[in-house]
Amino acid sequence: MKGYIVLENGAIFEGTLQGQQEDVHAEIVFFTGMTGYQEVMTDPSFKGQMVVFTYPLIGNYGINANDFESGCPQVEAVIVRTLSNAGYHYESEKSLTEYCQAHSIPLMSDVDTRAIVKQIREHGDMRAILTTKPESVQFDDYISLEHMDVIPDVSIKEHETYGSGKHHIVVVDFGYKKSIVDALVAHGCRVTVVPFDTTSKEIDQLKPDGVLYSNGPGNPKRLQELLSSIKQVAKTYPTMGICLGHQLLALAFGANTEKLTFGHRGANQPVIDIETKQVYLTSQNHSYVVQEDSLVNTGFKARYMNINDRSIEGLSHTVYPIFTVQFHPEAHPGPSDSDQLFQVFIGMLQHKGREKVYA
Repeated sequence: MKGYIVLENGAIFEGTLQGQQEDVHAEIVFFTGMTGYQEVMTDPSFKGQMVVFTYPLIGNYGINANDFESGCPQVEAVIVRTLSNAGYHYESEKSLTEYCQAHSIPLMSDVDTRAIVKQIREHGDMRAILTTKPESVQFDDYISLEHMDVIPDVSIKEHETYGSGKHHIVVVDFGYKKSIVDALVAHGCRVTVVPFDTTSKEIDQLKPDGVLYSNGPGNPKRLQELLSSIKQVAKTYPTMGICLGHQLLALAFGANTEKLTFGHRGANQPVIDIETKQVYLTSQNHSYVVQEDSLVNTGFKARYMNINDRSIEGLSHTVYPIFTVQFHPEAHPGPSDSDQLFQVFIGMLQHKGREKVYA
């Protein structure tokens, strides 16, 4: 059937809609990777967003049993130019269409995705409605993702434990990707995943060697009530932050965040380590960044920088063993060089977080 995407600025795009006919309200964003649609669809950081894939052919290697980042799709809708209904890969178990239908995820194809991306690049990430009746669309009662509390929808409710390594890492879950836990386990860690609102006192009772604050969706400033606990934990244990976790640690120590015009979402973002001058090709998915001029008096210094727009991509603390990255070191968008950043975190565990370090 015909479907339509109506943007907040009034632009309308037509395509072929598969799946449910109810209107879908979400923030519209684009992803630039040539592969990785299965990981994108199941990444909790995409909660509340409909995703436009810029690569013109999506679905050609199907859906397999291994590359899920969570237990179910998290995106609100999938928008593609050309849809492949067959998965040409030896691990493929079902088509992208079958997967979306099984989970009631709207899938829209035959869309001029380049034109949509141009709109987003010019006007920024914005509200959008996927509908079969564009003439009846109303934005008045639709709250933007920036003002929504989405973390409770993606965070676990009870503790989960993985691995049996000698290092015990507590992962505070704001919508964590499975591959983060897999990477920690592969590096010799026992991982306890806890809900996003776990207090510093509850973390103390778990006796971790280190703490990792995960990625997740939405505006980090919607979690202001957690910042004092986050700061206390980070002053007590070696701490790593990834994506939203990076932003929350910066906020907890007094820095500020801002929203990018259209975010970084793709598997080809170049990042430079300011100290070593090493360049990483990284996988990213975020709308918000830490403002560099807000780091004054926080103890943080910029460690990683995005080569394209010079935005901050990671921090290190000059007093406490705290290390953060805006990108995803567990993701392998081709190269796997940034995976070694987990070794940097594990190397910090010798401090047990109860001693100050000077970088």
